[in-house]
Amino acid sequence: MITVLAGGVGAARYLAGQLRVTPAAEVTAVVNVADDVVLHGLHVSPDIDTVIYTLSGAIDAKRGWGLADETWNALSEMRALGLDAWFNLGDRDLGTHLFRTTLLREGQTLSDVTARLAAARGLGCRVLPVSDQPIETRVQLASGDEIGFQEYFVRLAHGVAISAVRFAGMDEARAAPGVLEAVAAADAVVIAPSNPVVSIGPVLAVGGVTEALAARRDRNVAVSPIVAGSALKGPADRMLRELGEEASVVGVARRYRDVAAALVIDESDAELAPAVAAAGVRPVVAPTIMSSPEAAAELARRTMAAVSL
Repeated sequence: MITVLAGGVGAARYLAGQLRVTPAAEVTAVVNVADDVVLHGLHVSPDIDTVIYTLSGAIDAKRGWGLADETWNALSEMRALGLDAWFNLGDRDLGTHLFRTTLLREGQTLSDVTARLAAARGLGCRVLPVSDQPIETRVQLASGDEIGFQEYFVRLAHGVAISAVRFAGMDEARAAPGVLEAVAAADAVVIAPSNPVVSIGPVLAVGGVTEALAARRDRNVAVSPIVAGSALKGPADRMLRELGEEASVVGVARRYRDVAAALVIDESDAELAPAVAAAGVRPVVAPTIMSSPEAAAELARRTMAAVSL
Protein backbone atom coordinates (compact mmCIF):
# COMPACT_ATOMS: atom_id res chain seq x y z
CA MET A 1 0.00 0.00 0.00
CA ILE A 2 1.41 3.35 -1.09
CA THR A 3 0.20 6.71 0.21
CA VAL A 4 1.30 9.84 -1.64
CA LEU A 5 1.06 13.33 -0.15
CA ALA A 6 0.26 15.53 -3.10
CA GLY A 7 -0.03 19.03 -4.39
CA GLY A 8 -0.86 19.77 -8.02
CA VAL A 9 1.02 19.32 -11.28
CA GLY A 10 4.27 17.71 -10.10
CA ALA A 11 2.45 15.39 -7.71
CA ALA A 12 -0.07 14.40 -10.37
CA ARG A 13 2.73 13.46 -12.76
CA TYR A 14 4.45 11.47 -10.03
CA LEU A 15 1.20 9.68 -9.19
CA ALA A 16 0.72 8.78 -12.84
CA GLY A 17 4.16 7.16 -12.73
CA GLN A 18 3.32 5.39 -9.47
CA LEU A 19 0.24 3.88 -11.06
CA ARG A 20 2.41 2.38 -13.79
CA VAL A 21 4.33 0.35 -11.20
CA THR A 22 1.75 -0.17 -8.41
CA PRO A 23 -1.81 -1.51 -8.76
CA ALA A 24 -4.26 1.36 -8.53
CA ALA A 25 -6.19 -0.26 -5.67
CA GLU A 26 -3.02 -0.05 -3.57
CA VAL A 27 -2.45 3.71 -4.07
CA THR A 28 -3.97 6.54 -2.04
CA ALA A 29 -3.37 10.21 -2.81
CA VAL A 30 -3.80 12.65 0.08
CA VAL A 31 -4.21 16.02 -1.59
CA ASN A 32 -3.73 19.62 -0.48
CA VAL A 33 -6.88 21.74 -0.23
CA ALA A 34 -5.43 25.00 1.09
CA ASP A 35 -5.37 26.55 -2.37
CA ASP A 36 -9.10 25.92 -2.83
CA VAL A 37 -11.01 29.08 -3.65
CA VAL A 38 -14.60 30.20 -4.18
CA LEU A 39 -14.93 32.04 -7.48
CA HIS A 40 -18.21 33.37 -8.92
CA GLY A 41 -19.98 31.32 -6.27
CA LEU A 42 -18.25 28.08 -7.24
CA HIS A 43 -15.94 25.97 -5.07
CA VAL A 44 -12.75 25.30 -7.03
CA SER A 45 -10.24 22.68 -5.82
CA PRO A 46 -7.24 23.12 -8.14
CA ASP A 47 -4.96 20.41 -6.74
CA ILE A 48 -7.70 17.78 -6.43
CA ASP A 49 -8.85 18.50 -9.97
CA THR A 50 -5.33 18.40 -11.39
CA VAL A 51 -4.74 15.01 -9.78
CA ILE A 52 -8.05 13.57 -11.01
CA TYR A 53 -7.76 15.04 -14.51
CA THR A 54 -4.17 13.82 -14.88
CA LEU A 55 -4.75 10.29 -13.63
CA SER A 56 -7.84 9.89 -15.82
CA GLY A 57 -6.00 11.09 -18.93
CA ALA A 58 -8.29 14.10 -19.26
CA ILE A 59 -5.72 16.78 -18.43
CA ASP A 60 -4.61 19.39 -20.93
CA ALA A 61 -1.07 18.07 -21.20
CA LYS A 62 0.32 21.24 -22.78
CA ARG A 63 -0.89 23.55 -19.99
CA GLY A 64 -0.54 20.97 -17.24
CA TRP A 65 -3.90 21.98 -15.74
CA GLY A 66 -7.53 22.04 -16.81
CA LEU A 67 -9.23 19.71 -19.26
CA ALA A 68 -8.16 18.87 -22.78
CA ASP A 69 -10.23 20.13 -25.70
CA GLU A 70 -11.46 23.00 -23.56
CA THR A 71 -13.43 26.03 -24.72
CA TRP A 72 -13.70 29.38 -22.97
CA ASN A 73 -17.08 30.80 -23.95
CA ALA A 74 -18.40 31.35 -20.43
CA LEU A 75 -15.20 33.09 -19.35
CA SER A 76 -15.24 35.32 -22.42
CA GLU A 77 -18.86 36.24 -21.77
CA MET A 78 -18.15 37.08 -18.11
CA ARG A 79 -15.32 39.37 -19.15
CA ALA A 80 -17.44 40.97 -21.87
CA LEU A 81 -20.06 41.73 -19.24
CA GLY A 82 -17.46 43.48 -17.11
CA LEU A 83 -16.60 40.83 -14.51
CA ASP A 84 -13.01 40.77 -13.31
CA ALA A 85 -12.63 37.10 -14.26
CA TRP A 86 -8.89 36.74 -13.67
CA PHE A 87 -8.95 32.99 -12.91
CA ASN A 88 -9.23 30.85 -16.04
CA LEU A 89 -12.25 28.56 -15.87
CA GLY A 90 -12.97 26.57 -19.02
CA ASP A 91 -16.46 25.55 -20.04
CA ARG A 92 -15.91 21.84 -19.33
CA ASP A 93 -14.05 22.63 -16.13
CA LEU A 94 -17.05 24.64 -14.96
CA GLY A 95 -19.05 21.42 -14.99
CA THR A 96 -16.73 19.99 -12.33
CA HIS A 97 -17.05 23.07 -10.14
CA LEU A 98 -20.84 23.21 -10.53
CA PHE A 99 -21.05 19.54 -9.54
CA ARG A 100 -18.81 20.04 -6.49
CA THR A 101 -20.56 23.22 -5.34
CA THR A 102 -24.04 21.73 -5.71
CA LEU A 103 -23.20 18.66 -3.63
CA LEU A 104 -21.37 20.68 -0.96
CA ARG A 105 -24.42 22.94 -0.62
CA GLU A 106 -26.56 19.81 -0.21
CA GLY A 107 -24.45 18.88 2.81
CA GLN A 108 -22.01 16.37 1.34
CA THR A 109 -18.38 16.62 2.44
CA LEU A 110 -15.44 17.43 0.19
CA SER A 111 -14.31 13.81 0.72
CA ASP A 112 -17.67 12.54 -0.55
CA VAL A 113 -17.60 14.79 -3.60
CA THR A 114 -13.98 13.98 -4.41
CA ALA A 115 -14.70 10.24 -4.28
CA ARG A 116 -17.61 10.71 -6.70
CA LEU A 117 -15.49 12.78 -9.07
CA ALA A 118 -12.69 10.19 -9.03
CA ALA A 119 -15.16 7.36 -9.65
CA ALA A 120 -16.82 9.26 -12.48
CA ARG A 121 -13.42 9.58 -14.16
CA GLY A 122 -12.75 5.86 -13.73
CA LEU A 123 -9.90 6.09 -11.23
CA GLY A 124 -9.01 2.90 -9.39
CA CYS A 125 -6.92 4.65 -6.73
CA ARG A 126 -8.25 6.63 -3.77
CA VAL A 127 -8.09 10.41 -3.82
CA LEU A 128 -8.60 11.99 -0.39
CA PRO A 129 -8.63 15.69 0.44
CA VAL A 130 -6.38 16.15 3.46
CA SER A 131 -9.27 17.84 5.29
CA ASP A 132 -12.97 18.45 4.79
CA GLN A 133 -12.76 21.75 6.67
CA PRO A 134 -11.90 24.92 4.73
CA ILE A 135 -8.23 25.92 4.84
CA GLU A 136 -6.90 28.93 2.98
CA THR A 137 -3.30 29.73 2.21
CA ARG A 138 -2.73 33.42 2.82
CA VAL A 139 0.39 35.08 1.44
CA GLN A 140 1.90 38.20 2.95
CA LEU A 141 3.65 40.25 0.32
CA ALA A 142 6.92 42.05 0.98
CA SER A 143 4.86 45.25 0.71
CA GLY A 144 2.94 44.17 3.83
CA ASP A 145 -0.36 43.34 2.11
CA GLU A 146 -1.90 39.89 2.65
CA ILE A 147 -3.73 38.16 -0.19
CA GLY A 148 -5.12 34.75 -1.01
CA PHE A 149 -2.82 32.22 -2.64
CA GLN A 150 -4.66 32.18 -5.97
CA GLU A 151 -4.41 35.96 -6.19
CA TYR A 152 -0.66 35.64 -5.67
CA PHE A 153 -0.24 32.62 -7.94
CA VAL A 154 -2.61 33.45 -10.80
CA ARG A 155 -3.60 37.10 -10.69
CA LEU A 156 -0.08 38.34 -9.90
CA ALA A 157 1.58 35.42 -11.71
CA HIS A 158 3.66 34.81 -8.52
CA GLY A 159 5.85 37.67 -9.65
CA VAL A 160 6.01 39.61 -6.38
CA ALA A 161 8.17 38.99 -3.32
CA ILE A 162 6.61 37.54 -0.19
CA SER A 163 7.52 37.75 3.49
CA ALA A 164 5.25 35.15 5.15
CA VAL A 165 2.69 32.41 4.55
CA ARG A 166 -0.08 31.29 6.89
CA PHE A 167 -2.92 28.78 6.66
CA ALA A 168 -6.20 30.36 7.75
CA GLY A 169 -8.63 27.90 9.32
CA MET A 170 -5.94 25.39 10.26
CA ASP A 171 -6.83 25.51 13.97
CA GLU A 172 -10.25 24.03 13.18
CA ALA A 173 -9.12 21.65 10.45
CA ARG A 174 -9.16 17.90 11.06
CA ALA A 175 -7.79 15.14 8.90
CA ALA A 176 -10.48 13.89 6.54
CA PRO A 177 -11.83 10.36 7.03
CA GLY A 178 -9.25 7.81 5.94
CA VAL A 179 -6.25 10.14 5.85
CA LEU A 180 -4.52 9.13 9.08
CA GLU A 181 -5.40 5.48 8.43
CA ALA A 182 -3.86 5.70 4.95
CA VAL A 183 -0.65 7.05 6.47
CA ALA A 184 -0.49 4.48 9.26
CA ALA A 185 -1.27 1.45 7.08
CA ALA A 186 0.99 2.31 4.15
CA ASP A 187 4.04 0.22 3.32
CA ALA A 188 5.52 3.51 2.14
CA VAL A 189 4.47 7.14 2.30
CA VAL A 190 5.81 9.33 -0.50
CA ILE A 191 5.94 13.10 -0.25
CA ALA A 192 5.53 14.01 -3.89
CA PRO A 193 7.63 16.64 -5.68
CA SER A 194 5.31 19.53 -4.83
CA ASN A 195 5.94 23.00 -3.45
CA PRO A 196 7.15 22.39 0.15
CA VAL A 197 5.70 25.66 1.40
CA VAL A 198 2.18 25.91 -0.04
CA SER A 199 1.40 22.39 -1.31
CA ILE A 200 2.94 20.01 1.22
CA GLY A 201 3.14 22.55 4.05
CA PRO A 202 -0.64 22.68 4.59
CA VAL A 203 -0.94 18.88 4.38
CA LEU A 204 1.62 18.48 7.16
CA ALA A 205 -0.04 21.22 9.22
CA VAL A 206 -3.41 19.46 9.46
CA GLY A 207 -3.84 18.06 12.95
CA GLY A 208 -2.39 14.59 13.40
CA VAL A 209 -0.70 14.27 10.00
CA THR A 210 2.84 15.21 11.02
CA GLU A 211 2.57 13.09 14.16
CA ALA A 212 1.38 10.09 12.14
CA LEU A 213 4.24 10.52 9.68
CA ALA A 214 6.87 10.98 12.40
CA ALA A 215 5.74 7.76 14.08
CA ARG A 216 6.70 5.79 10.95
CA ARG A 217 9.47 8.04 9.59
CA ASP A 218 11.75 5.18 8.44
CA ARG A 219 9.16 4.13 5.84
CA ASN A 220 8.62 7.61 4.42
CA VAL A 221 10.48 9.11 1.46
CA ALA A 222 10.25 12.54 -0.17
CA VAL A 223 11.05 13.54 -3.74
CA SER A 224 12.67 16.94 -4.08
CA PRO A 225 10.81 19.46 -6.26
CA ILE A 226 14.00 21.54 -6.39
CA VAL A 227 16.53 20.55 -9.04
CA ALA A 228 19.88 22.35 -9.28
CA GLY A 229 18.55 25.18 -7.12
CA SER A 230 15.41 25.81 -9.15
CA ALA A 231 11.80 24.68 -9.20
CA LEU A 232 10.85 22.92 -12.42
CA LYS A 233 7.45 24.61 -12.27
CA GLY A 234 6.05 27.34 -10.07
CA PRO A 235 7.59 29.60 -7.42
CA ALA A 236 8.84 27.06 -4.83
CA ASP A 237 12.48 28.15 -5.15
CA ARG A 238 11.69 31.86 -4.83
CA MET A 239 9.28 31.27 -1.95
CA LEU A 240 11.91 29.35 -0.01
CA ARG A 241 14.50 32.08 -0.53
CA GLU A 242 12.08 34.88 0.33
CA LEU A 243 11.13 33.06 3.54
CA GLY A 244 14.80 32.85 4.54
CA GLU A 245 15.33 29.20 3.67
CA GLU A 246 17.78 27.53 1.31
CA ALA A 247 16.36 26.91 -2.15
CA SER A 248 18.14 23.61 -2.69
CA VAL A 249 17.77 19.93 -1.93
CA VAL A 250 19.40 20.73 1.42
CA GLY A 251 16.62 23.19 2.21
CA VAL A 252 14.05 20.57 1.23
CA ALA A 253 15.78 18.01 3.48
CA ARG A 254 15.58 20.40 6.42
CA ARG A 255 11.86 20.86 5.77
CA TYR A 256 11.16 17.13 5.77
CA ARG A 257 13.73 15.61 8.12
CA ASP A 258 11.21 15.02 10.93
CA VAL A 259 8.79 13.11 8.71
CA ALA A 260 10.92 11.37 6.06
CA ALA A 261 14.02 9.23 6.36
CA ALA A 262 15.06 9.55 2.72
CA LEU A 263 15.03 12.24 0.04
CA VAL A 264 15.28 11.49 -3.67
CA ILE A 265 17.43 14.16 -5.30
CA ASP A 266 18.28 14.66 -8.95
CA GLU A 267 21.61 13.58 -10.43
CA SER A 268 22.45 17.24 -11.00
CA ASP A 269 22.46 17.67 -7.20
CA ALA A 270 24.64 14.63 -6.45
CA GLU A 271 27.40 16.82 -5.04
CA LEU A 272 24.96 18.00 -2.34
CA ALA A 273 24.26 14.46 -1.13
CA PRO A 274 26.66 14.80 1.86
CA ALA A 275 24.93 18.04 2.91
CA VAL A 276 21.53 16.35 2.66
CA ALA A 277 22.82 13.56 4.89
CA ALA A 278 24.20 16.13 7.33
CA ALA A 279 20.71 17.66 7.48
CA GLY A 280 19.46 14.34 8.81
CA VAL A 281 17.98 12.72 5.70
CA ARG A 282 19.40 9.87 3.63
CA PRO A 283 19.98 11.08 0.05
CA VAL A 284 18.98 8.90 -2.90
CA VAL A 285 20.38 10.14 -6.20
CA ALA A 286 18.23 9.42 -9.25
CA PRO A 287 16.86 11.15 -12.36
CA THR A 288 13.86 13.13 -11.09
CA ILE A 289 12.73 15.09 -14.15
CA MET A 290 9.51 13.46 -15.35
CA SER A 291 9.92 14.22 -19.03
CA SER A 292 7.76 11.27 -20.08
CA PRO A 293 5.39 8.73 -18.54
CA GLU A 294 8.24 6.22 -18.60
CA ALA A 295 10.52 8.63 -16.74
CA ALA A 296 7.82 9.18 -14.12
CA ALA A 297 7.42 5.41 -13.69
CA GLU A 298 11.17 4.96 -13.28
CA LEU A 299 11.22 7.72 -10.67
CA ALA A 300 8.46 5.88 -8.79
CA ARG A 301 10.50 2.65 -8.94
CA ARG A 302 13.60 4.39 -7.60
CA THR A 303 11.54 6.07 -4.89
CA MET A 304 10.08 2.74 -3.79
CA ALA A 305 13.57 1.24 -3.72
CA ALA A 306 14.56 3.95 -1.26
CA VAL A 307 12.34 2.33 1.36
CA SER A 308 13.32 -1.22 0.35
CA LEU A 309 9.98 -2.22 -1.12
